[in-house]
Amino acid sequence: MLKITLRAARVNSGLRLVEAADLFGINKDTLSKYEKDSSNVPRSFFIKIEEIYKIPVEHIFFGAQSEFFRKLQQTA
Repeated sequence: MLKITLRAARVNSGLRLVEAADLFGINKDTLSKYEKDSSNVPRSFFIKIEEIYKIPVEHIFFGAQSEFFRKLQQTA
């Protein structure tokens, strides 16, 4: 199954960082931190992902963004 990063999910939803952070009810710096490493996002955030980004959470890669790109390079 193809997965995308949290940042890609936000961009695909047409939302800027500040707009998405407002919808989640968090600071833009916190959202930026989650986009770089989503391995420890709180459950409350996790639940809102599908509703805000309109993408099932099972299609999102949770972990360090650098790990996502490293794995992507290995499959190419």
